[in-house]
Amino acid sequence: MLSDIIFGLIAMTVAIVFYLVPIVKLLPSLGARAIPLAVVVLIGVAMMIVDFIQSVRASKDDSDK
Repeated sequence: MLSDIIFGLIAMTVAIVFYLVPIVKLLPSLGARAIPLAVVVLIGVAMMIVDFIQSVRASKDDSDK
């Protein structure tokens, strides 16, 4: 259970850094045109966080049985 949380947090951190690099590099050159890219990345990050929470809850429920 604890390892799931630790590895999940590490994976989310790496993924967020990976997704932010193109946004940070493109933001000065594209300006306001980079907003749709940022919105798509934020939606993906939100979905990843929700999936992580659901996975942790499911593994917690499985360990109680």
